[in-house]
Amino acid sequence: MYQRQNLWRYLKSPEREGGEVSRELMRLAWSSVAALAIAPLQDLLNLGPEARMNVPGRADGNWSWRCTEEMMSAPAFDSLRNLTRTSNRLCRLPSPLAGEMAKAVP
Repeated sequence: MYQRQNLWRYLKSPEREGGEVSRELMRLAWSSVAALAIAPLQDLLNLGPEARMNVPGRADGNWSWRCTEEMMSAPAFDSLRNLTRTSNRLCRLPSPLAGEMAKAVP
């Protein structure tokens, strides 16, 4: 419980539902000055523990989660596109990648 409160305090946001955490952490990563911001697909799609890829210390059942075609057309990608634009992520890419990436994000 204390860790959750600490996280929301760090994010400078009132405590909300668990599903909002991944979006807020992505927003924080995308707004950083780091050259790249990367998030797991499961976080982008706001999936729960059923989509976990790996449980450290467990020998069986890891790496079996698979993304479906339906997941790849989710509205979450509109949200990612907006986050990328508002955080000026494309402007931070070194040339010539910046031009190629700008074409890929309508």
